[in-house]
Amino acid sequence: MSVQTIYAPPRPSELDAEQIAQFERSGYLVLPGFLPDDLVDRVKPEVDLWVDSGLRAQTIASVLDPDTHGVPTLMELDLPAHGELLAHEPLLRVLGKLLGPRFVHHHMHSDRHAPDLPGKPWHHDYEQRVQSHRTHTMVHALHYLDGIDPDMAGLAVLPTSHLEVAEKSDLAHMGCDVLPGEVFIEELPPGSTVLLHSALFHTRRAKPEYPGRPRYFVDASYCQAGTLWPPVKPYWREMLGRGRQRGLGGAHWPELFAESHFSDYAKPE
Repeated sequence: MSVQTIYAPPRPSELDAEQIAQFERSGYLVLPGFLPDDLVDRVKPEVDLWVDSGLRAQTIASVLDPDTHGVPTLMELDLPAHGELLAHEPLLRVLGKLLGPRFVHHHMHSDRHAPDLPGKPWHHDYEQRVQSHRTHTMVHALHYLDGIDPDMAGLAVLPTSHLEVAEKSDLAHMGCDVLPGEVFIEELPPGSTVLLHSALFHTRRAKPEYPGRPRYFVDASYCQAGTLWPPVKPYWREMLGRGRQRGLGGAHWPELFAESHFSDYAKPE
């Protein structure tokens, strides 16, 4: 099993040509300690609030049964520090190197993974109603607020798998098993971010033999402009509207919450 990985310098303001080429070739880039300590310190209690108050459960219910639950009263990006994280300027500059100057926010998830949470089978997260091409890039920014240590669930990725067109669940039958050529990331400092091409197969591999500690985890995804992306949340228009109302992204990223980059929502079959 390979344990080597690709790292960028801590908190890079820019990516150089080789780092961009590495991301395009391998499908991921690790940014250790990328987030400033003060931002991490403000996001973590919001994650606790999101989980413990039932707000996370409410948003899940609104996705699964929108006719009954409607639009959530509070979304992840409504939380002050979560909104700041979503539009963190150094992050957007790095994404601009991978996606080009025009890209849009797709969705955000926030959670506190319990130490005994089961792993998540191999999958990818590229949103396409019919998986048929990879002409445009979608990136997931995985933020590990407390980092990862060897006693916690780790992240395994399958380099170059984003170059092949596949259904999201094509490797689900492998569970969380070790795959040839994978890279297993099990140690990162607090405030680290892993950027994944959303079509890259990856898995959360649990370590039930260790008690571990909760894993504070926020992920946000962003899509390259130039095609219509299918939304995954039925209240996507309201979500983008709230981002615009908060002024997230400012004048430098005017299309970060533009509705014109999306097709209509279709409930999964």
